[in-house]
Amino acid sequence: MKNRTALLNCLSPFLLLFALLANASDNPPQAAIATAHPLATQAGQEILNSGGNAFDAAVAVTAVLGVVEPYGSGLGGGGFWLLHRNADNFQVMVDGREKAPMAARRDMYLDDKGEVIPGASIDGPLAAGIPGVPAAMVHIAKKYGRLSLAKNLAPAIRLARDGFKVDKQYRRYAEMRLKTLQRFPETAKLFLHDNTVPPLGYRLKQEDLANTLESIAQHGESDFYRGALAKRLVDAVKKAGGIWSLDDLKNYRIVEREPVRTEYRGMKLISAALPSSGGITLASMLQMLQQYDLHKMSDTDRAHLIIEIMRRAYRDRAEYLGDSDFVDVPVARLTSTAYAKELVKGIQMDDAMPSAELRPVGKPGGAGTDTTHFSILDKEGNRVAATLSVNYLFGSCFVVPGTGFLLNDEMDDFSAKPGVANAYGLIGAEANAIEPGKRPLSSMSPTFLEDKRGIAIIGTPGGSRIISMVLLAALQYAEGADATSIVQLPRFHHQYMPDIVMFEDDAFSEKVEQDLALRGHVLKKQMSPYGGGFGHYGNMQGIVWDKHKNKVTAASDTRGIGAAVVFKQ
Repeated sequence: MKNRTALLNCLSPFLLLFALLANASDNPPQAAIATAHPLATQAGQEILNSGGNAFDAAVAVTAVLGVVEPYGSGLGGGGFWLLHRNADNFQVMVDGREKAPMAARRDMYLDDKGEVIPGASIDGPLAAGIPGVPAAMVHIAKKYGRLSLAKNLAPAIRLARDGFKVDKQYRRYAEMRLKTLQRFPETAKLFLHDNTVPPLGYRLKQEDLANTLESIAQHGESDFYRGALAKRLVDAVKKAGGIWSLDDLKNYRIVEREPVRTEYRGMKLISAALPSSGGITLASMLQMLQQYDLHKMSDTDRAHLIIEIMRRAYRDRAEYLGDSDFVDVPVARLTSTAYAKELVKGIQMDDAMPSAELRPVGKPGGAGTDTTHFSILDKEGNRVAATLSVNYLFGSCFVVPGTGFLLNDEMDDFSAKPGVANAYGLIGAEANAIEPGKRPLSSMSPTFLEDKRGIAIIGTPGGSRIISMVLLAALQYAEGADATSIVQLPRFHHQYMPDIVMFEDDAFSEKVEQDLALRGHVLKKQMSPYGGGFGHYGNMQGIVWDKHKNKVTAASDTRGIGAAVVFKQ
């Protein structure tokens, strides 16, 4: 006994050190939040400092973004929340994607001649799917949060009632959608000033939205999906030409899905499952890249290879992917090493392959500029990556009077007609045809990266370019980058059709640009939608927890107006 006590006394400093090291690897030294708007970041920090966990903060940030970024998300939209609970290493994707109304039909956006009606799937309530954000917030708060739903929604209610100052980004986006916003009197009253774009610094107050959020805080999702608010929504949508029913709202359900997982050279990628195309497409691209050694390649060869791999993965996205509750998708095959080896056989390192020469998409038929993303890490190691959307800027631009929020136009993410692309230029096959109750295919790709070094939490808006942005970010993380380097990385993109390489001004050197053109790539530099020369795209929000350095970094893309904080919780 004496010898045993002496041995324990000798070992105690080592046991203590071991415990500290174990704790350091299991729990981050600091918490971190990165969102697309400073007020949303502040709200998340407020909730964490009030005793909430990452999931509580996710509810708060979701609600606040819907207040201060009505052009990108809100109660009338949907999204995917990728959750990691550190205590038991549990991971899940909360699917709050919109669903097609039960009265939706395959040809609902075509005229008598079978042609697509311009704007029918983008503007007005006929373009709106059944929203998922309210149900998702309630679900996450009740099942994974620590604080009350009312506590989590308090910052959004306060901001909606007191107002926030209109910034340059709001003004740019309102200008781009001004004519459509002006079409709907209730929308113009809420989001414009004297029927035009509000001046810089104008305080935008949303009393109706505050009341709707208070209803959710008090009653959960019941009023929104089954009560008086549901009836108000349906009556107004039908009156304005939409096809919602009370049963559509009553029968909406959140779905918990297994994330898509893959590995690339010792790095694990955990990303969104269908109806997001992100996880599968990312897994396919990484499996193809695994057949090569990027470190041994020149800058031109590396860019050429990544473009060719994007081309092939986006082709398969168009062919196979849709809501897996409605169609059989060969996920295991698409993400397998064996299939990746088949796909890369046709890649020539000295010559671009025109997309038209790839195997044609069977039964071609069409499948957000604005969307939003946030990343959260709390002191316990819980984490959230969430990408939310109303699809196009300001969604359908339609507000049901008295509710304060815009309805989405996510129906545009379905196929409207064979051979006709959606607002993001994406085409697809019957897997993504319109069907009653179906969720449209999405590109939103909230993602976790894990390796021996640590973890990363990433995601971005950007429509069809989301997946390629996350791919480039994952490769950058694999090289040892911190959060700032990841979100600031210059970007390039290829999505099979149209057969062009879209790139930011600083993505390629002049020599690489010339070499890629000589190999047959059609290059198109991103131009600013506001005029004034070259532009950028995306708005990535990233967090990196480097366990080796016991350091957390967080960054908000300077292409946007967001904010990132690292703090002691």
